[in-house]
Amino acid sequence: MYKDWSTENSPVGALFETSGKIDTERFRLSDGQVEFFNENGYLKGIRILDDAQVETLRGELAEMTDLADDERGLFYEYNSNESNDPSMVLFHALGAWRVRPGFHDLLWHPAFLVPASQLLGGAVRFWHDQLFCKPAHHGGEVIWHQDYSYWTRTKPMAHLTCWIGLDDSTRENGCVHYVPRSHKWNLLPREDFTRNMETIRDYLTADQLSEFQPVPIELKKGEASFHHPLMVHGSFANTSDRPRRAAVINVIRDGVWSDSDRPLQEKVAPIPRGEKLGGQFFPLLYDPNE
Repeated sequence: MYKDWSTENSPVGALFETSGKIDTERFRLSDGQVEFFNENGYLKGIRILDDAQVETLRGELAEMTDLADDERGLFYEYNSNESNDPSMVLFHALGAWRVRPGFHDLLWHPAFLVPASQLLGGAVRFWHDQLFCKPAHHGGEVIWHQDYSYWTRTKPMAHLTCWIGLDDSTRENGCVHYVPRSHKWNLLPREDFTRNMETIRDYLTADQLSEFQPVPIELKKGEASFHHPLMVHGSFANTSDRPRRAAVINVIRDGVWSDSDRPLQEKVAPIPRGEKLGGQFFPLLYDPNE
């Protein structure tokens, strides 16, 4: 019998330093790092996991790619292959925090929460998590997109994404690319993750096209990047002989409210329009004032 870990709105294990008062100074970003994020829309190379934590999460991830149908039902979304090309594979799932204790407790990891609070400018509340896995040799693409184009059912736009590598992430195995300062652009039309990489160009102004100069975000395993909800980003195919696996945590500043009377996540009860996000599925993770 499996457990739905979302019923636990606090850490359940000892994988991360989550007991007692957080040593915020140990994990704080410098003023220069915060300024870089505000100017460019992203920040990379933040150490989140040690090698032992990476190995634990890799083990849980391997289990989650081969689940019985009833346990898959805990995920908000579960796509063994979200690519339109069957010869290219993109495993993408939302809801790992409900399925395995390590991914559950990752949400409360202070190495993530302290920087997230600084970049959000307040208390950190959970929005949803993701898994992205590209196997060696035939890992699929993720087209250029802005995260908030998928999240307009929540307001105001006070969201943040943390992308955590479970492998070294390189150009060869399909690392994320960011378009610096694109977080200052308008909200672009939403597109399916698996359409043509260049579709976005149809929606850009002449000035935006001239500014469209992506940079590869190469990371060591256990390192993370943070990005703004309007940051244009995507990733190319994995043609290397190594996998590219990642855990993604999406959070909001406490106080964000529902702008829909429909469920904010699949299989989760609706939060009425105008009500602040909270409860079992949107727990408060960290308040720097407490």
